[in-house]
Amino acid sequence: MTADVMAQSTDADKSPTTGSPAAATPDESTGTDNYTGAGKPLAANEIRGMRERIDEIDQAIIDLWLERSRLSREVGKTRMASGGTRLVLAREREIVERFRTALGPDGTQVALLLLRSGRGPL
Repeated sequence: MTADVMAQSTDADKSPTTGSPAAATPDESTGTDNYTGAGKPLAANEIRGMRERIDEIDQAIIDLWLERSRLSREVGKTRMASGGTRLVLAREREIVERFRTALGPDGTQVALLLLRSGRGPL
């Protein structure tokens, strides 16, 4: 899903006056909650609670990502200012392997994105 589509679906799920999730209204054709997709009110409430925690985790990931990128750029600037190289490939391989070991194949992609955000594209 693209960021544009995600933004549209997120905006559509919010009340136009408060910006908060729309009230749980069942879809008349399916009986499911329009916001959570749940078929029963208790499940909808449980899903809302889990989504709140997911949103908190997402914010923590974003904050840590930004901090890591900033620190990585500082390391690169300091290394180059001291006459060193732009990149240390052994360090990058170490990071990729750490993420791959912990997260499997998707970990490789996460590590490559993290590295790029800190040093820019190769």
